[in-house]
Amino acid sequence: MATVDVINIEGNKVSQAELPDAIFDVPVKKSVLHQVVMAQLAKKRGGNANVKNRHDVAGSTRKLYKQKGTGRARRGDIKSPLMRGGGVIFGPHPRSYEQKIPKKVRRIALKMALTCKLKEAELMILDNFDLSKIKTKEFVKTVETLKAYNALIVTAEQNLNLELSSRNVPGVKVMRLEGLNVYDILKYEKLVLLQGAIPGIEGRLLA
Repeated sequence: MATVDVINIEGNKVSQAELPDAIFDVPVKKSVLHQVVMAQLAKKRGGNANVKNRHDVAGSTRKLYKQKGTGRARRGDIKSPLMRGGGVIFGPHPRSYEQKIPKKVRRIALKMALTCKLKEAELMILDNFDLSKIKTKEFVKTVETLKAYNALIVTAEQNLNLELSSRNVPGVKVMRLEGLNVYDILKYEKLVLLQGAIPGIEGRLLA
């Protein structure tokens, strides 16, 4: 097991925590991380683009002019895709971009992301992050003390004062344990785990 220092919000060491190798020391494969991140981003896509086909356009179905004898192209009705304001052929319609990733792959990718942060010395463990009240200035001061200017902070449970104090601070995101995902771990430079979240991570990834 890897042993990591646990610090308080003043940046002082208060204890140590042991991190299981089965989660924080696994072989990292960039292809797996890439696959899971791309699947997460694809799921966020709206897929709402939509066009009107020929049968969706309002207009008469009368033939514009006779088939022969005019010296012009043969026209059907005014809803033809070749006419201005007519229907669109082969255009986009609402769809889902979601990619199915096996649960086993998602779990191993999460372990890989956590391993990356530990090996790159970008993992920080806090004993707690309790704020007496909702105060952005207080939160920013703590972030500056910890030098976590670009960080993902993971809490074990709802911490309303922390969540509301951080929501207007650029470069920092507070997330509850159940929302922990590969994309956010890799997106932010530092990963800050509250000590109480570690048992939850072990329970989720070692079950």
